Amino acid sequence: MNTRVSTFIIDTIAIIIFAVLARLAHNTPADPFTFGNIADTFWPFFIGVIIGTVLIAKQANPRAVKAGVVVWVATVVAGLGIWAILHGAVPHWSFILVASVMSAILLLGWRGAAGAAARKTVA
Repeated sequence: MNTRVSTFIIDTIAIIIFAVLARLAHNTPADPFTFGNIADTFWPFFIGVIIGTVLIAKQANPRAVKAGVVVWVATVVAGLGIWAILHGAVPHWSFILVASVMSAILLLGWRGAAGAAARKTVA
């Protein structure tokens, strides 16, 4: 499989995990843990993953942490921006903080682990 395609798939899985964890954390009777709610959380951030993937298209290594930072920033800006438009308000600072940190851990963490494993294999 092409490295760019597999990178996009892993980033997508990371954002699915992000959406599932977010919905589990906010599971209430009024806003239950459902596929629809997971999808509602997922899609704005997935738009960001798509934008980030386009932005790193010409980078030599899309799995590098540097490329991941571009995807992460695009994901956070698009996801929170779309949320703000849909809700007619700026997200609460705690939402911005948690979404930024969790998406960074997921989008940059796998890249860091893959890079470390590759360096260990070479050494």
